[in-house]
Amino acid sequence: MQKKELIYEGKAKRIYSTDQEACLLMEYKDSLTAFNALKKGQFLGKGELNCKISTLIFAELKKNGVNHHWLETSSGNEMLVQKTTIIPLEVVVRNIMAGSLAKKLGRTEGEVLKQPLVEFYYKDDHLADPFVSDDQITAMGWTDQATLDYLKKEALRINHVLQNMFLKAGLKLVDFKTEFGRNVKSEIILSDEISPDCMRLWDVKTNKKMDKDRFRQDLGEVEESYLEVYERLQKGVS
Repeated sequence: MQKKELIYEGKAKRIYSTDQEACLLMEYKDSLTAFNALKKGQFLGKGELNCKISTLIFAELKKNGVNHHWLETSSGNEMLVQKTTIIPLEVVVRNIMAGSLAKKLGRTEGEVLKQPLVEFYYKDDHLADPFVSDDQITAMGWTDQATLDYLKKEALRINHVLQNMFLKAGLKLVDFKTEFGRNVKSEIILSDEISPDCMRLWDVKTNKKMDKDRFRQDLGEVEESYLEVYERLQKGVS
């Protein structure tokens, strides 16, 4: 597989075309960002750690029948993925009250929700990715209701698989964000990284935060926490 031109660079990843039309190369960066990139940082090897964590997660999802864009991990911080046209929505699943939801509703972090909550946010950095309702999404033509229903169902299925996976590693899956896209066959598939950058993970016994909140909230031990997440997951799937 030949790596060709850079076609997209985001806050945490670079995407390159390859010599195969339906395949792209995703490169994980060492950068850390928070608050829509208003806060920036990095640590050496973060990209490789996130790539390894995402690889373990994608492999587990594949075992459980979840269709996604990951094909193989080609090097330390690069993976080969299917080319997709991204649906312009961030899909967030919440299991425990935390972050913006707790702040918006005036609730205490750590409250377990009666059922997992699926939310949609419109992907637009200039608008700070605003929360949007089903009716707003369909009215703006970003996708149709049948697709939204499928995204909710699939996000909850992914949540179930990941909750079990992380519990084996002694971690609570508080919430996570992901994206979906359509591949060259027009199939809707999971299409983004899944790593501590885009989820909240708390230690089962101590509730210690093991994700990017350590960077957001200046808690320290960011690199150590990402490494521990990887090591725990690796043991859990071995």
